[in-house]
Amino acid sequence: MTLVGELVRSVPPESTQQVVGYPSLFLLVVLGSLVPVVPTGALVSSAAVVAFHHTAPFALLMVFAVASCAAFLGDVGLYALGRRGSHSPLGSRWLARLRGRASPERLARAQHRLREHGVLVLVLSRLVPAGRIPVMLACLLAAMPLRRFIRGDLPACLAWAATYQLIGLLSGSLFRSAWQGVAMAIALTMVLGAAPAVWRRIRPLRGEGGS
Repeated sequence: MTLVGELVRSVPPESTQQVVGYPSLFLLVVLGSLVPVVPTGALVSSAAVVAFHHTAPFALLMVFAVASCAAFLGDVGLYALGRRGSHSPLGSRWLARLRGRASPERLARAQHRLREHGVLVLVLSRLVPAGRIPVMLACLLAAMPLRRFIRGDLPACLAWAATYQLIGLLSGSLFRSAWQGVAMAIALTMVLGAAPAVWRRIRPLRGEGGS
């Protein structure tokens, strides 16, 4: 927590943040959409906390616009690479990585929901932790055209950015110091990210207890 506090207190003036911060947020969210090495939800929530504590006009709107656009471009880029999987070496590597990141059970559930609800599943997949890749892979295996994927993914990215920005606003409003709000936002996103895995472990135990 002390390290986070020092980092936030050493943040440059708002004019410098706008020049450096927004492009950095954009690039990191795009990267996190392509490769799951960056906690994009925590990034957006933390950026919203910082924007909440600063007086720059439209700062929160900029965070929302940058995050949603970056997530959308990352998703479309990943989907386009996946569609090229059978036509180019680069696409085949990306498609193989996608397959490796989705268990057969989760993929089967995503395919079932896609058949039942169509592109509406994309919106929920962006909001459910670790739900995006199985649904995207299901769309690829169903040979969904890129234009149709885009129509479903655009509202998904808008809803995703709004959700994590609301987490940041809530965290920022609870504390007077920005670093405390950032720490709270990161903790909340970590809890949300871990919740599905915890539930999957608890559910069989509850079933055994009730039998």
